[in-house]
Amino acid sequence: MAHPAVDEQNHPWSRYVALGDSFTEGIGDPEPGSPGGHRGWADRVAEELSRGQGDFAYANLAIRGRLLQQILDEQLAPCLALKPDLISISAGGNDLIRPGGDPDALAEKLDGAVGRLSADGATVVLFNGPDTGSTVLGRIRGKVAIYNENLRTVASRHDAVVADMWSLRELADPRMWDDDRLHFSPLGHHTIAAMVLDALNVAHQLEPYTPKPLPLRSWREARTGDLVWAREYLVPWVIRRIRHQSSGDGISPKRPTPGPVFGPAGAVLPQN
Repeated sequence: MAHPAVDEQNHPWSRYVALGDSFTEGIGDPEPGSPGGHRGWADRVAEELSRGQGDFAYANLAIRGRLLQQILDEQLAPCLALKPDLISISAGGNDLIRPGGDPDALAEKLDGAVGRLSADGATVVLFNGPDTGSTVLGRIRGKVAIYNENLRTVASRHDAVVADMWSLRELADPRMWDDDRLHFSPLGHHTIAAMVLDALNVAHQLEPYTPKPLPLRSWREARTGDLVWAREYLVPWVIRRIRHQSSGDGISPKRPTPGPVFGPAGAVLPQN
């Protein structure tokens, strides 16, 4: 829950490093003033954690399009070298949406990584996947559910904190999602950031925001929207898969080294 009167935080962390893919990079939450041009839930969490903490530093190593093994190969060692005391990792989503994505094998890989990340005493925040039943990813809902149960076992083994996306029912609202229907909108990132801070038991100033109900759409309007989405987002995604290309090709981490957070902490969402 939000605590508007809180001006500074009482928590044990001074260095936070975020690992992952486009979700953690902040895709869907454009912000020209932020490094990399995107804000996202991790930046929003760091903004709140840094409130009143002069020595707090934040790095974000996430890169869009990365598969689980790529995240482990490219981000794990640099993260450990930065000696963080708080680490978040969200990985495996890009694997699950591909044919043959095995939630058991993915969780086994992640288990070893979480063990390494937590070995020196850092708090690890481990994300499960959202309920995709009402989204274009509904076909993989069963795989996501299996992966989530495996992740709870991983978290229990290594005393990690679970950021429970599956139980965040607000994400069923289509306005929580970007126009591409694969990434979260600014509202979605804001809502997820508040959930993460609650999971860490950190008081924060992120007020919940409940949009007005969407007007009903006719079948024709919904169908037209689906066709536009397929042309603008689905077809390019399929073409990249065929060509073995990634949206993250040539992209570097937006915050490769820990530093102070300069962001629009406490920003108010538009009431529309």
